[in-house]
Amino acid sequence: MLRSMFTAVSSLNLHQSYLDVVANNLANANTTGYKSSRVMFHDQYSQLISPGAGPSTSLGGINPTQIGLGVKLGFISSDFTQGMLESTGRTLDLAIQGDGFFVYDQGAARRYSREGSLSLDSDGVLVNSATGLKVQGWMVQSDGSVDTNLPPAQINIDTDKAVAAATSKVIFGGNLDSTKAVGDDVKTTMGVYDSLGVLHTAEVTFTRTSDTAWDWSVTKIDDVDVDPADANGSGTITFTEGQNPVITGEDSVTIPGSEGAEASVSMTFDLTSLTMLSMDDGVTVTSQDGLPAGNVTGLYITPNDGTVFLVFSNGFRQQIAQLALARFSNPTGLISAGDTMFKQGLNSGDPELGTANTGGRGTITSGYLEASNVDMAREFTNMILAQRGFQASSRVITTSDEIMQELVNLKR
Repeated sequence: MLRSMFTAVSSLNLHQSYLDVVANNLANANTTGYKSSRVMFHDQYSQLISPGAGPSTSLGGINPTQIGLGVKLGFISSDFTQGMLESTGRTLDLAIQGDGFFVYDQGAARRYSREGSLSLDSDGVLVNSATGLKVQGWMVQSDGSVDTNLPPAQINIDTDKAVAAATSKVIFGGNLDSTKAVGDDVKTTMGVYDSLGVLHTAEVTFTRTSDTAWDWSVTKIDDVDVDPADANGSGTITFTEGQNPVITGEDSVTIPGSEGAEASVSMTFDLTSLTMLSMDDGVTVTSQDGLPAGNVTGLYITPNDGTVFLVFSNGFRQQIAQLALARFSNPTGLISAGDTMFKQGLNSGDPELGTANTGGRGTITSGYLEASNVDMAREFTNMILAQRGFQASSRVITTSDEIMQELVNLKR
């Protein structure tokens, strides 16, 4: 009877732990990035009553006789299956589709999490909104590259900067009317930005010189005539059957910059898309680079690879960093550190750091957060199992007590 009591007590203790795990899962059913836990039961050692015997020539074998001594906890581990992605519409809310973890700095140690609600602190550092831990990544180097072989570090963002870009290439399209007489002109006006983002106007004149050729030159800058002898750019366009223009002469143009800017703005003209057909003139600028001055209006993190961009009011996007993700060979070996964070465990393996969409780390989704992966239907079922297991074990204790009471009452 004592043995059955102790066996039932071991079951009571374990079912209480089972219920604790279920309660914690249900409590975190709405916790962003939470990974549910599951419990595994193992039986205790069994008392060997008889080892049994092997078969002989005259008798068959006899199986061993054992009595179990209860139940013990096998393990409690996290379930890292993918949680549902919930749309937030906030560009700094990030979720991972795959096996990766965001990397956060906590002084002497790193923390790893599936929760990616980010924001900027007062120093312009990208941090986790709830904990303030600094998210880790790689800053863009001076040559515009990202070296992921370096250790990841905090991401510093200067939201007070402004940019402008000088025009360096202009592409023309349209038609030069083939019915024009030799000596006739076609003029078009374009805008050009200098290094300070100041807009200058330039007038380009196309003059027919033969049946198949046109000369072009910049004839006005900021409504000031340019002396043909001092033309800032000129050349000749020769057409074959009105198409396939061949450009000869210079294709580079320079115009003076404004005070404080670079002395001149140098650019190339791409005239290879022009035609000379019997139709109205329509020479226009179809594409050009260069930007007016603009300040930072937002921060954008691209889906899939987690590249961090600054967005400016002039439409310019500047890459400044790239987020780091970690992957573990055995994520169930991670140790929970609270705040939906994990730390490296003895059996998790070392973190494999890299960028999203590489090495099995998964992709980053912007504007979403990963919801808890708790299955409430399964947890309520587990709650019933825990309750019934506890009740059954308590009944065993009651029954054992009644039998012991009968033994005590044998002598009256």
